[in-house]
Amino acid sequence: MVRMKGKWKFSVFVGHLLLLSSLAGCTGVLDSTVNPRATLEAYPTLIQEGEMITLDARESSPVEGVITTYAWDFGDGTAAETIVGFTSHTYLAYGQYIVRLTVTNDQGGTDDASASIVVNGAPSINISMPTSVRAGDTALLDASNSYDPEGDSLTFAWDLNTAEDSDGDGDPLNDADATSSEIFVDTSASGIINGMLRVDDAAGAFALEPFELNVTPRTYKVSWVTETLDLTWDEYLNQGETWSGNMTPGDSGRIMALHALLELDQDVAPPHDNFTLALNIVDDGFKMAVDTEAGNYTTNEPAQAELSVEDMNSPGEDGLYTSDSPEDLLALLLQRSDGERGQGLWIWSVVAQQSDPDPVIGDFDPDPGNDWILTIEVIIMRPSLTEVAMGDGSV
Repeated sequence: MVRMKGKWKFSVFVGHLLLLSSLAGCTGVLDSTVNPRATLEAYPTLIQEGEMITLDARESSPVEGVITTYAWDFGDGTAAETIVGFTSHTYLAYGQYIVRLTVTNDQGGTDDASASIVVNGAPSINISMPTSVRAGDTALLDASNSYDPEGDSLTFAWDLNTAEDSDGDGDPLNDADATSSEIFVDTSASGIINGMLRVDDAAGAFALEPFELNVTPRTYKVSWVTETLDLTWDEYLNQGETWSGNMTPGDSGRIMALHALLELDQDVAPPHDNFTLALNIVDDGFKMAVDTEAGNYTTNEPAQAELSVEDMNSPGEDGLYTSDSPEDLLALLLQRSDGERGQGLWIWSVVAQQSDPDPVIGDFDPDPGNDWILTIEVIIMRPSLTEVAMGDGSV
């Protein structure tokens, strides 16, 4: 070896190269990092918009050491980190989301797990309706263009008066007064209608939409027209008999005056028969009766009774009036305190008190009764109504 000094030096050099080469091949073995094992449980996995899910990764294992970080990617553009394997998250928009969890241990090792979340979208309500209508007009509320983002079928519940608990359950905001997508609202009375529409999909989501409808009264021009109602009755009455007849002149107008004349047929010989004419206006408590007075035989004037009343009510005033309907306005004009006298049923009666002369010859009565005629004239003021257009273009 000594004598081959140059060869010895070469052998040592080669040995060093072989040792370095062997050590370089073992670098993978020297990297001893151990990855954790990630587990993820999400519940519930089907929720509605605005609801919260719970994410539980507490069953994750560091394998060696401890877990230092739980990194959460919620799939909706938001993320978070925790040092414990438990958190929650709220989804504000519908859709399907993938939650990704990355677990890191103290050796720098990582592992991933994921879960799928389905967020059901609430229906989108679209109500087409007028904001203002006149009393009695048709008001259509149409929600047929409402839709569900997932394409589910929809059900509708209209509460047409949120101030009234129509189903009696103690909650005035949940009544289902109508259940179709299109409804007609009762506008017979003026005022503000406040309601609520609830639309449900088939997966448990719902949406609420309040609505308001202004029902305005109609406007009428009122002109009072004076008219005369004439009526005639005629009969024959025996002594002691009574006739009656009915009329309701106040149905068509305000009573201003009345005049009634009862005339008896002329007897062959005096004295005239005695009859009574009476009027009873039931609702008004008005009663009046007059007896016939003998006429003049020389001038051929019959016996008669006359009943007259003037100025029963104040005249009507022309002008503009508002009302929900012409019928309501007529009732108001005819039944107000300065025009309600004489309204209702009128009962006329004619009574044959006595037939004179009345000598009875055997079983024969030469003057058992008399013919009569009753002529009635009633002066009324009738309101004539014309609906007029207002400044908003309504008629």
